[in-house]
Amino acid sequence: MLLKLPDEVRIIMNTLKENGYDSYVVGGCVRDAVLGIEPKDWDVTTPAKPDEIKNCFKPYHIISVGEKHGTVGVVVNKKVFEVTTYRIDGEYTDNRHPESVTFTDDITLDLSRRDFTVNAMAYNEDKGLVDPFNGETDLKYMALRCVGDPDERFSEDALRILRGLRFASAYNFSIEGNTAISIIRNKKLLNNISMERIASELNGILIGKNVNFVLRRYKDVIAVLIPELVSTFDFAQNTPHHNKTVWRHITASVANIEPDVLLRMVMLLHDIGKPLALRTDKKGIDHFKGHNHFSAVLAKTALKRLKYPTKFIEDTVTLIEFHDVRFSDNKKQIKHVLNKIGEENFRRLMKVQRADILAQSKYMREAKISSLELAEKTFENILNSGDCYKIRDLKINGSDLIHLGITEGKTIGVILELLLDNVIDETIENDSVALKKKALELYREM
Repeated sequence: MLLKLPDEVRIIMNTLKENGYDSYVVGGCVRDAVLGIEPKDWDVTTPAKPDEIKNCFKPYHIISVGEKHGTVGVVVNKKVFEVTTYRIDGEYTDNRHPESVTFTDDITLDLSRRDFTVNAMAYNEDKGLVDPFNGETDLKYMALRCVGDPDERFSEDALRILRGLRFASAYNFSIEGNTAISIIRNKKLLNNISMERIASELNGILIGKNVNFVLRRYKDVIAVLIPELVSTFDFAQNTPHHNKTVWRHITASVANIEPDVLLRMVMLLHDIGKPLALRTDKKGIDHFKGHNHFSAVLAKTALKRLKYPTKFIEDTVTLIEFHDVRFSDNKKQIKHVLNKIGEENFRRLMKVQRADILAQSKYMREAKISSLELAEKTFENILNSGDCYKIRDLKINGSDLIHLGITEGKTIGVILELLLDNVIDETIENDSVALKKKALELYREM
C-alpha cells in the first residue's frame, strides 16, 4: 500500500532518517488516508527521544509544550507537525490521563496503547503499513473495535467512549459487539470527564452522517451527558401529527437538518419538554401546548452544565422557543418575530421547522410545508423591500424623543418599542412627523 505524504511530512521523516532514526506517520492520518480521505493533521512517531528530536531539527522552529509526554512540535513551511517518541502509558487513575509515560523503541508497543484498531496503524514509505491489530481489515468492513480489552481501554480514558460514537457517526462505522457492550457498560465513567471535552465530542457526534442511528442505539450513553432527554425515550405521542415516540422524532429531526452544530443541537433539544406539557383530551388525543417553553428552559440548563459558549446557548434557546410558531404569509407576524430574533436566526428557524415537519407523520405534511414556503417567500420579500421591522429602521430615534422633552432612558426605550409595534401592525406610517405625534400621545398616556 502506498500513501501520499505531504512534502512537509517527507522533510520531517527524511531528516529523522538522515540522523539514524526510523519514523512513521501514525493514528488518524493513516486511517483517513487508507479510507481515501484527506487527513487534516499528520502526526509522526519515532524512537528518537525528545532531546534527540530537537537536535535533529535545530534549523527549524521547535515547540516543546508536550515534551514531558514525548511530543515535540516542528514547524515546517509555517505548519506545525507533532513528532512523538514511541511510548507506553503508565497507570490511569482519573479515567483520562496516564500518571506517567515510558519511552520505548518498539512501534508495536506504542500502537498497543491506542484506542481503536483503525487508529493503531503506522506507515512509512520504506516499510509500508504497520498494522499489528488488523485495523486495515476493520476499515475494509467499516468496523470499530478496541485495541485489546475494551473495558480496559475505556477505564484508561473514558473520553474514548464518546470518540467511538463520534467515529461511528462521522464514518458510518459499525461498532463491534464487545466494544459496543463495553461502551454501554462503562458509560458512567463519563462523569469523570470535563464538560468541555464532552461538549467537543458531542458536537462531533451530532454533525456525523450516521447520527440518527448512533443517537438511537446509544441513547443511554447520551443520557449520561444530557439526563433531561431520558423522559423522551419511550414517550408515545397519541396524535395524528406524530407516528414516533418523542425520542425517535428527535433523532429523525436531527438527521433531517444540515450538519451544523447549532442547528443539530436545536433539533436534539427542541422537544425535551414535551413530557412536561402533556395534556390528553376527552378523545384520547395528546396535546403539548407550551412545550417549547419547557424545552427552552431544560435546554438552557443542559447547555450551561456542558459549558457551551453564551452566544451558542442564547441562539439555541431562542430557536427552541420559536420552533413551534405556526407561520404562513402573515407579513405582520413575520416582522414581529424578525424583530425578536433577527434575520440570521429567522433563516435558521425556517430550517428547524422544515426538519421538524419532515420528522412528523405525513398527516397534513403538504399543507405544513406549503405554509412554511409561503413564510419563507414573505420573509425574503420583507428583506428585499426594506420594510421596517426593527427599531433602527424607524424614522425616529432616541435623540428625536429627547428633543420632544422625553428624557428618561427607560421611557424612551418603551416608546420606541411601542412605535415599532404600531408600524409593524400598520396602524401608523413609518413617517417622522406621524411618529413624533404618536410618541407624544404615548408619553402623555404613560
